[in-house]
Amino acid sequence: MMLHRASLGGSLALGVLLLLSNCSTSQQAETTDTTSPGDRSTALGAQGGGTTMSGQTVGGITLTPFNDSPKFPTAAMRLNSPVQGSTVPSPVAFSYELSNFQLTKMTGSEHATMMANSMKGQHIHLIIDDKPYIAEYETKFSQPMDPGKHVILSFLSRSYHESLKHKGAYDLRTITVGPGAAQPDSATANFDVNAPALFYSRPKDAYKGNDAKKIMLDFYLVNTTLAPDGNKVRATINGSEFMLDQWLPYQMEGLPAGQATIKLELVDSSGKLIPGPYNSVTRTISVEP
Repeated sequence: MMLHRASLGGSLALGVLLLLSNCSTSQQAETTDTTSPGDRSTALGAQGGGTTMSGQTVGGITLTPFNDSPKFPTAAMRLNSPVQGSTVPSPVAFSYELSNFQLTKMTGSEHATMMANSMKGQHIHLIIDDKPYIAEYETKFSQPMDPGKHVILSFLSRSYHESLKHKGAYDLRTITVGPGAAQPDSATANFDVNAPALFYSRPKDAYKGNDAKKIMLDFYLVNTTLAPDGNKVRATINGSEFMLDQWLPYQMEGLPAGQATIKLELVDSSGKLIPGPYNSVTRTISVEP
């Protein structure tokens, strides 16, 4: 009888030990994250969490980069017409072919509610000669243009106007609109599509109420990258200077009511302006908190 009780007690003890071991293994499996840092960052970004990045504050204005917007890595855009280097009549007929990107769809991100957002959804930013962009929500449209040579930049945009920045999401080309006598313009006449170039995108026009609390600064780069020890974008906002070494959108906070002046310059590692007709641009917006 004593042997039976001892055997039973030993079995119970062994069972308890096995149970505790299984619980520990299960808990370890639940808490171990085997996702790579890159995949984890992408997953957070898709949910709107993103990676926390520090901002710069100068003159009461804070500029903070963000990278938590939904990603569209396979989105692609092809501009079928007008053809590069062609001469076309005005209005110019534009025709795009898109894949893995839907125009007029609202981008699923908290930024769509926190910053100025187009109620028409995702679109194409069309920049002609570095003028303020035109938002296009269809793949085919006509655009009146003056006679002469023009620089055409197109890129895909989220509904809150943040650009897609990978290679297949943009197109840069030159065309000539004619016939007719064109006004001489050294900027467009001497533009090199293979040289480093900066194009201003946002902010634009007027911001009121909630839209004025967080205003996005976004620009487009072609044939160059940014780095702490390389090229940078110098942003001067109401006289306050910021050096940007990441090609990301930036959230501006603290802009006072009234007119705000924003100057963007593409500079080299020593702070010298990189030659290019559009590598220095100044715009003015209206802010009404």
